[in-house]
Amino acid sequence: MAYYEEEDYKKPFSLKVWANVIPFVKLYKKAFAMAMSFLILVSLIDIIYPFFQRYAINNFITPKTTDGIGKFALVNGCVLVIQAVAVIIFIRNAMTVELNVSKSIRKSLFVHLQKLSFTYYNKTPVGYMMARVMSDTGRIGQMVSWGLIDLLWAVIYVIGVFIAMLFLNVKLALLVMTIIPFISVITMYFQKKILNVNRKIRKINSTMTGAFNEGITGARTSKTLVIEDNNLKDFSQVTDKFYSSTMRATILNAVFIPIILCFSATSLTIVLTYGGYIVMKNPSELGTLSVFITYAVSIFEPIQQIARVFADFVSTQANIERVTGLLETEPDITDTPEVIEKYGDNFNPKKENWEPLVGDIEFKNVTFKYPDGDEYILTDFNLKIPAGTTVAIVGETGAGKSTLVNLACRFFEPTAGQILIDGRDYRERSQLWLHNNIGYVLQSPHLFSGSIRENIRYGKFDATDEEIEAAIKIVAANSVINSLENGLDTNIGEGGDRLSTGEKQLISFARAVISDPRIFVLDEATSSIDTQTEQMIQEAIMHILKNRTSFLIAHRLSTIKKADIILVVKNGKIIERGNHSELLKQKGYYYSLYKKQFEEETGAAVLNKV
Repeated sequence: MAYYEEEDYKKPFSLKVWANVIPFVKLYKKAFAMAMSFLILVSLIDIIYPFFQRYAINNFITPKTTDGIGKFALVNGCVLVIQAVAVIIFIRNAMTVELNVSKSIRKSLFVHLQKLSFTYYNKTPVGYMMARVMSDTGRIGQMVSWGLIDLLWAVIYVIGVFIAMLFLNVKLALLVMTIIPFISVITMYFQKKILNVNRKIRKINSTMTGAFNEGITGARTSKTLVIEDNNLKDFSQVTDKFYSSTMRATILNAVFIPIILCFSATSLTIVLTYGGYIVMKNPSELGTLSVFITYAVSIFEPIQQIARVFADFVSTQANIERVTGLLETEPDITDTPEVIEKYGDNFNPKKENWEPLVGDIEFKNVTFKYPDGDEYILTDFNLKIPAGTTVAIVGETGAGKSTLVNLACRFFEPTAGQILIDGRDYRERSQLWLHNNIGYVLQSPHLFSGSIRENIRYGKFDATDEEIEAAIKIVAANSVINSLENGLDTNIGEGGDRLSTGEKQLISFARAVISDPRIFVLDEATSSIDTQTEQMIQEAIMHILKNRTSFLIAHRLSTIKKADIILVVKNGKIIERGNHSELLKQKGYYYSLYKKQFEEETGAAVLNKV
């Protein structure tokens, strides 16, 4: 089984990439500034606190006196309280930055995804989008707050300690510093190795999560095909890769940490040896030695942290590139600024400026090919559809029946020519204005988690219970819904998985009807309903389509006999048009399709005399 693999991101660190995050951080600049300010205060206290040890040793321990110890204890206590308060304020503001930056990026991604066209969703796996919205945003927020904070603290601490050591004893400070270049080189080497392994682990983990998800969602299919053992082998291969990569990261850390500890011990040995010699010559320097010991032990952690955080910044850059790539993806269909100014957009509609839609549709010299295709599906195509007309589009599976509807609904736009709605190019009005006037029922309807009532109300958010009851009666769904234990309040589960395909289809019918749309589209809408249920709702469908401009995309030809216009599609081209009787008389492609299907359904031959 082939699992989806993400693109590798191995670009070097780039400030230009990180600049994309700045607008989101600016939204919370006050919290960010507070976090940084109190972090600097905490860092300075960390640097100067060993001097309190020096003072205590030189003024109380060595001379064996307690004179002034009360004032010292008070000052020491005040410094610790100040540091504790600073840490609380710093953590609170850092958390504010992390959570809000993640939230803002996540919201921007969600809003942008709502604007993208069908073509993007057709070629992009859902798991990829979910990873961008959830995992990547969290990682970016974490690095902008804690990563940057850790880096700043480490840099301030290392520089401050070097200055303090030079101030106390230049020779001893220089001896300690001789270890630093070796530590830096080794740390950078190991962090680069660990970073590459961690990148591989994250990539394998993403694949493993996708495989696990696929195994759960496809459990029924796996059981019916008896491929559980094969799935287990494929999944085991992925988990084995994850195990080996994780073990490699563990081994690298197991080697790296003892090396650092050895250098730390070497530094401490230098301090104790040379510092001890200084103290033997001048006992009053015992306090200075204690400061050096503290610094020698503590300085290596921030040096490691600088390398580790920098490696994390390089790693997180891949998250930013993925998020930025999604945010920079342009929708294929966009409204002009002038149209948005008048009609609004999906998140700020200006319904007071919306004209009523009558339903006249005209294809005027329309030429069209799909964005990723080379062949023209329509060339200089013309068709007038008066308001209230029912247009049926028929053809075999994969013939291209949905193209005309996708164009009429502005899910795609003509490559050349115009599509007029009520006499005006539909690009002169907003997509939202048009889509708000369309009722669309798909072959495989999507239902949301929640109750039946809530799902029907998605068609009209302010619908009353009486309107919902009326909608289910119109589509003949009342008997089916009332037979359920909780009726309209029945929880349908994720994606409606507690309902049959036919029940889901009936609910989608009611959802489309409740808004009283002027244009109605049934895309193979009855193909998933059994014949008996279909017969029950045929009359309801004709009632729904009355006085509405309607498109019926049908595989079952029995459902479109009463259509005003039937367009016959083959290999993406419209080869015949007319009503049912006219097309049968032509004895062309439609006739052969109808004859074949009629004989399959009834076992009887079509009369040669029509």
